[in-house]
Parts: sequence; structure tokens; C-alpha cells
Amino acid sequence: MNTEKAIFAAGCFWGVEAAFRQLPGVHDAISGYTGGTTTDPTYREVCSGRTGHAEAVEVTFDPSAITYDELLDFFWKIHDPTQHNRQGPDVGSQYRSAIFTLSPAQHSAAFASRDRAQSSLSKPIATEIVAASAFYPAEAYHQRYFERHGVACHITVPR
Repeated sequence: MNTEKAIFAAGCFWGVEAAFRQLPGVHDAISGYTGGTTTDPTYREVCSGRTGHAEAVEVTFDPSAITYDELLDFFWKIHDPTQHNRQGPDVGSQYRSAIFTLSPAQHSAAFASRDRAQSSLSKPIATEIVAASAFYPAEAYHQRYFERHGVACHITVPR
């Protein structure tokens, strides 16, 4: 089976992971950290705001079952992309909205989807779109947090 990866940040990763995990065609979603300067950071280090990392989710998907464009459309719907360095009650650069692209094609698609999403919003989108740097999986107790605890933060799953 052919799979691809995508990386999204939309606030607290617990809810983002749970939201993407329920999509048909998504094989896995892993909570982690990316976009910063520290190698293999810990949750405590990321929460300090000094590493530059975002709480993010690495999504592994089957592009014959769900496209990257469909993942992008879903991303815009599950959070408020107009908030700068926050989502819901979570405040700090680690909770920023971001798309970390893994190829030139993803980069172009992300900008095009941002422009489409902006047309339906009254405030400007604050989401950053940047080439992905290293992705570090979060500690085991953060993985599948919603499944184990029933807590999914601020995410709104569209029906």
C-alpha cells in the first residue's frame, strides 16, 4: 500500500490527533513536536516556549483513499486559523496554527488551500506554512490521549 505523510499544527495535539485519526484513509496520526531548534525536545521544554516547536500531528494517509487537499480542507475546519499563537484556552507559540510541508507539491497545495479558506473568513488567517523540519514524536502518554482519557481539547470535528 502506498502512503504519504502530512504534518499539521492546530493547537493542543490531543484533539488534532483524534480528529485526523477518525478520517477514512488515514492510517495513523502521531502527536509530536516540530518547527523548533532543539533536538528531540520534551513536552516540558516545548511548553517553556524556548524551543520554538509547535505541538503538531504527523498524519500517515493513503492518497488513493483521501487526498492531501482533503486533509487540508479538514484542517481549516477543525480549528480557528485566525488566532495567532493560541487555540481556545491554550496560549503560546507551541499552540500556533501551522502546516509543515514535506514536498514542493504540498507547499503549493497548502498556499492554494489557505487562499480558498480565507475567502470564507472575515479575519485574516494567521496559519504559517513552512517546509517541515525534523518531527519528534511526543512522549507515549500523549499518544492516543483522547482514546484513553476522553479529552480532546478545543477541536471541532465537522460532520
